[in-house]
Amino acid sequence: MSPYPSAFDPAHLAELSGLESLQMMIEGKLPGPPISRTMGYTLHAVEEGRVVFRGAPSKEMTNPMGTVHGGWYGTLLDSAMACAVLTGVPKGSVYTTLEYKVNILRGIPIGMEIDCIGITDHVGRSTGVSHGEIRGTEDGKLYAVGSTTCIIMKVA
Repeated sequence: MSPYPSAFDPAHLAELSGLESLQMMIEGKLPGPPISRTMGYTLHAVEEGRVVFRGAPSKEMTNPMGTVHGGWYGTLLDSAMACAVLTGVPKGSVYTTLEYKVNILRGIPIGMEIDCIGITDHVGRSTGVSHGEIRGTEDGKLYAVGSTTCIIMKVA
């Protein structure tokens, strides 16, 4: 059993919609996903069809050239875009990313605070599609964009 309580424990799946579980994370009633601690970001805002993660890359997130690794951009965008889809997932269902695409437009300076915003384009019975962007919180510049397709499945 995981040491982290989760909104996605089987007992919660029948009780909470995706939106409700994310709202409970914002309220501190459920913990955020462990990956967010590792990667240095937190769930900052949530509403139906839109989520915002906020964070800053640390030196530990750099590649051999000393710049922020592309995987950091991808992880953040995957989290925000998929969680945007999650806001439309009903009680008794789960989701997972089928594919995602990331375009990095410019390098994020180490330690600079960013917002990663995910917005749904479509959430249906079996799939969800969303897009996202990473922007500097102070400079407003666009650093990366992405898109995703998620599968939505009923829990047996």
